[in-house]
Amino acid sequence: ERGFLERAAINAPIQGTAADIMRRAMIQLQAALAESESGARLLLQVHDELVLECAAADAKPLAALVKKTMENACLPALQLSVPLVVELGWGADWDAAHP
Repeated sequence: ERGFLERAAINAPIQGTAADIMRRAMIQLQAALAESESGARLLLQVHDELVLECAAADAKPLAALVKKTMENACLPALQLSVPLVVELGWGADWDAAHP
């Protein structure tokens, strides 16, 4: 039990920081989508993934916007020693979007 509690104590700040970065990314992405006037919509978050909806013709430029926004969504007070890397996929549905 002690080992579990120690791992949980170590993991909590990491998970909390990841959640904060994801929330910031979602806020910034929503603003970027509004500016793009593409009609794309942020539908939902599933753990560390975001699901968006857009016209098929807008998928590639939207993917570039999402990648740039999410990779630069780090908290101002947090300096990471490694870059945030975003992997993308798209398809007719969520299942098809996973390579």
